[in-house]
Amino acid sequence: MTTPETPHDLDWDAFATPGVDGRLHMDLAVEGITCAACMSTIERGLKQLDGVAGARVNLTTRRLAVDWAPETVKAGAIVRRLERLGYRAHPFDPGRLTAEEEAESKELLRCMGAAGFGAMNIMLLSVSVWAGNVTDIDPATRDLFHWISALIAIPIVAYSGRPFFRSAVRALAAFRTNMDVPISIGVVLTLALSIFETMRSSREAFFDSVVMLLFFLLVGRFLDQNMRRRTRSVAENIAALRVEAAALIRADGVVQEVPLSKIDPGALVLVRPGERVSVDGVVEEGTSDIDQSLITGETDLVQVGPGDRVYAGTLDVGGTLRVRVTAAAAGTLLDEVNRLLEAAAQAKSKYMRLADRAARLYAPVVHSSALLTFLGWWLFGGRDVAEAGIVAVSVLIITCPCALALAIPAVQVVTSGILFRSGVLLHSGDAIERLASVDTVVFDKTGTLTLPEARLLNAADVSVERLMAAGRLARASRHPLGVALAEATRAVAAPIEVREIPGRGIETVASPVERLGSPEFCGVAADEVARFAARFPGASLVAHRDGDGDVVVCALRQGRREDAGAVIAALRAGGWAVEILSGDREAAVAAIAADLGVERWSAGVRPADKIARIEALKADGRKVLMVGDGLNDAPALAAATVSLSPVTGVHLSQAAADAVFLGDRLVPVLAALRVSRRAKAAMIQNLGLSVVYNAVAVPIAVAGHITPLIAAIAMSGSSILVTVNALRLRLGADVRDEGGREAR
Repeated sequence: MTTPETPHDLDWDAFATPGVDGRLHMDLAVEGITCAACMSTIERGLKQLDGVAGARVNLTTRRLAVDWAPETVKAGAIVRRLERLGYRAHPFDPGRLTAEEEAESKELLRCMGAAGFGAMNIMLLSVSVWAGNVTDIDPATRDLFHWISALIAIPIVAYSGRPFFRSAVRALAAFRTNMDVPISIGVVLTLALSIFETMRSSREAFFDSVVMLLFFLLVGRFLDQNMRRRTRSVAENIAALRVEAAALIRADGVVQEVPLSKIDPGALVLVRPGERVSVDGVVEEGTSDIDQSLITGETDLVQVGPGDRVYAGTLDVGGTLRVRVTAAAAGTLLDEVNRLLEAAAQAKSKYMRLADRAARLYAPVVHSSALLTFLGWWLFGGRDVAEAGIVAVSVLIITCPCALALAIPAVQVVTSGILFRSGVLLHSGDAIERLASVDTVVFDKTGTLTLPEARLLNAADVSVERLMAAGRLARASRHPLGVALAEATRAVAAPIEVREIPGRGIETVASPVERLGSPEFCGVAADEVARFAARFPGASLVAHRDGDGDVVVCALRQGRREDAGAVIAALRAGGWAVEILSGDREAAVAAIAADLGVERWSAGVRPADKIARIEALKADGRKVLMVGDGLNDAPALAAATVSLSPVTGVHLSQAAADAVFLGDRLVPVLAALRVSRRAKAAMIQNLGLSVVYNAVAVPIAVAGHITPLIAAIAMSGSSILVTVNALRLRLGADVRDEGGREAR
């Protein structure tokens, strides 16, 4: 889409999408965001508008996500408010963002090259002046060298300082400050003082310092931008899997390529060999091998046939498939992955909020410190205006809190990338810190310690008609046993109106009421349950009651996740206590607990009982991680200190969980705990480095022992130091299972 030059020319309401609770949502690309202070300015400024419910800025992508009440404020008013804050907005377009960043990167490189070239030439002249000052240089010659340096420095500063000057001017025009304001003031003041000193034939001028200052600042800005682009590459790769059109099979059998927005659930689409699946759906006809490493993390191809599910973004490498659509333009698993990545990138932890508050204080602190330093040296320190100005400029530059602004975001971005590669997607901003504090891990059994897919053991004992009836009702359930029964029966249709009773099962709304769920829920006698339990030890029992008719019981046995034993052993070896809370039968829970070596377990646990157990653990001072996937696990997930849900879990449990994990293995849970511990340590280290840097550097600068050049090197060095400390998390970040495979 071509965007007009003036944002006022756009119909901004057309870019809004329905959100939650009747609100509207819009994503905007915002120009001019350079630091955490910009994020804070935008978020606080927009939230002051009546009707704006939330505004979150992603520093990495410069993307603003805003939610508002349409009856109170309009989209155009939000954009105009951004302009008054000094920021220009466009509809968010990843392609445009990439092009803009490439152009900005090229400009930074050109500015950096010019500053480096100028600094080298000025330094040659400065070395001659320094040597002459301690020998016998003629004052006229020294002045000539200073004026030549000025002729080089003035155009270099005007050209290479543009990235900082533009940002500072926009901020000042909006009556606010950002981190480029003190930088620009420092550069301009140093250049002006150097010209003043040259005009009065002084021994010292600082043209070399001002150009070197710009060079180091540009190096730091370029490295910062490059790091952001690299850390965003994971999300871009996922987004690249999206296919924007599908081959729709019309009622007359004609195949037509149409946009995903024109495809509704229930439609039939054709997927050819070599194509990426564009929708989530169920295979109705055809068999093929599918590369679904996006979902499972495994490189092995998966064979699918009628009744099997396929997902958008996966690759058909075998035969032709006819797929009945369950989700197309929105609501696919690929959309969910992208949404979680965005949530992780925009989320704010308590350490991030602490850094934000500190960054908001930088303007008065930085400028007040520089002003007091100038007045102190000029009025009481015995130095003239120029010398006092140089000391003040050094303080102005060295106190710029770039390291503080990067301390936490750098760790969060790197950690989110590591966790994603380990198969973990974060929901919550402070999930990393809460995961790091965990000492007790509580697992659900069905679909968590075991695989969602289960095998039907007694299909021969039940009539085909009853199996199909049970399978049709099971299609309406997201519980792993319900999904397994539907897959086992190859049922493709579900009743229109059903209600789910957490922890028990589902039933139809219309009479006669048809039920599917636990034997107790369907009215199976206790002795009958015992008979089935004895016949199928360790199996889970699902009953189906057809109105007032007979009840049939289906026995399903799930295989445990292949790495569950190794992960449980690693958790216990790492000092985490482990227990199982399951609503399944005692025999099934006892079998898997014994198999995994878990000593503490509970069976037949209802949702309220799970909450009670978690609250009891928390009352004992334990920090609890709950890992579960069923509807009955959602309250427990919300009650725990922190929670994880497999991506195969129901939507409600994923909404309650702080993170979800991909794949058929359990090792992402171990990865989340280990990586989070290291990430929290890195956050504390970065905050400590920022505090120590200011505690050491500022007094030295105020004392007059630091030049503007040294201040620039120190400031850039502190920013690079916290970034490198965050990138250090990538070393040794792999978590492998007993087969030597990575977490994903």
